Amino acid sequence: MFTGIIQCTGILARSEPRGGDLRLTFAAPALDFSDVAIGDSISVSGVCLTAVELGEHTFAVDVSNETLALTTLGALRDGDAVNLEKALRLSDRLGGHLVSGHVDGIGQVVSIEADARSQRWTIEVPAELARYIAAKGSICVDGVSLTVNTVEGARLSVNLIPHTVEVTTFAQRRPGDKVNLEVDMMARYLERLLQEREP
Repeated sequence: MFTGIIQCTGILARSEPRGGDLRLTFAAPALDFSDVAIGDSISVSGVCLTAVELGEHTFAVDVSNETLALTTLGALRDGDAVNLEKALRLSDRLGGHLVSGHVDGIGQVVSIEADARSQRWTIEVPAELARYIAAKGSICVDGVSLTVNTVEGARLSVNLIPHTVEVTTFAQRRPGDKVNLEVDMMARYLERLLQEREP
């Protein structure tokens, strides 16, 4: 479980084919590995992955074909930047919202516009996810917890303050780029409960 508050960015250092899927190694000099062990979860641009190797400033993960197909990780190239967050501890502050790291779909950045000192982003989401997104609700974009400003059909808008842009990979994003999306898990549970009540 994660909060959607990015701890640092890292880069893809190496991609190795392993038995039909991939082992990815990320370099993250700014990430504190003192409390990370083999088997721990780390969110990589919103995708919950298990650390299978640890170096002084690196960690490696095995990524299944399912994950490669359903997230943006399959398109990563050596040197590409990623957002990183270690798994939530029960003693941590919950600064964002509860994020599982299970990506629901891939969205596309439609536009990035200046809004005073902030940026207003419009993102196209898969049509099947639009019903889970509400104005003033939460959305996780590339691992970052954001508040939805507006929803119009399959498009949502969010505001990014300068700090968020500076400390995440959003500084490198451009219209047309793909992003990982995770909807608020409460919306999915609510839908399931309502389905159970139907005659």
